[in-house]
Amino acid sequence: MAGIAFWHTKKEHTPEKWESILQLYNQLLQLQYSPVAALNRTALSKTNGKAAAIIEAEKLQLTANHFYFSLLGHLYTGVDNFKAMQHFETALKLTRSPSDKITITKNLDRLKGKKCDH
Repeated sequence: MAGIAFWHTKKEHTPEKWESILQLYNQLLQLQYSPVAALNRTALSKTNGKAAAIIEAEKLQLTANHFYFSLLGHLYTGVDNFKAMQHFETALKLTRSPSDKITITKNLDRLKGKKCDH
């Protein structure tokens, strides 16, 4: 966890940074599996691309977790904006956090300003 935190302090978004974080998550998951750590690992679309991250995220099936749907919303943005909106709307229904509701609503508003792909 400390290594992951260290790499996140680096402002530069280099392939080395994201590959290092990905490898640290891989090690963490081997030592102690956690659905949240697995979810964080899939967010690393900067390493393998959004399509690969979507496949990995959907395997997790964390259907009671608003972070799961929010991540899918982000990953689908620009790929399939209609699906992205559906995922953000599900995340909005699941969250109880007022601050998360604000963030998810902002993401939805941004998408509604764009043309929805089908």
